[in-house]
Amino acid sequence: MLDALFDAFVQCSPISVMMRGLMERILQPERLDEIFSRHAKLQYQRELMFSSLVNLMNLVVCGIHPSVNAAYIAKAEELNVTRWALYSKLNGVETAVSAGLLRETASSLGELIRQMGGAPAPLLPGYTVRILDGNALAATQRRLKVLQSVAAAPLP
Repeated sequence: MLDALFDAFVQCSPISVMMRGLMERILQPERLDEIFSRHAKLQYQRELMFSSLVNLMNLVVCGIHPSVNAAYIAKAEELNVTRWALYSKLNGVETAVSAGLLRETASSLGELIRQMGGAPAPLLPGYTVRILDGNALAATQRRLKVLQSVAAAPLP
């Protein structure tokens, strides 16, 4: 019975089926918890595992639930922690853990893109190209100290 249903999805929407399989492989709970244990310095895992937190956030990011609170209400029994514990864990995720998660999942997905021939052609072959965001430049430039008190002075 399920084979017929699965075959219908494969025939009508193969990208959806491939994407789900890919995301399940990349975001395996064991792998996420291993990334956490490798990169966390101060945080710990006891009742609420990092993989559960990522799974909950996936529900919010993908629009299945409109907020973290709504996702918590839907998964409260499965999570088995208080709302306060969830928000404390979420607010305390270390930058190194987030960076490690991004780096390791992006490298896995990047390798898949290269294997499938989907990598874009280099902008300048033989050179490393970096793109600067003009908004960041405006935020870092300052007026000369001698011109700060003059209202008519040019802005950076």
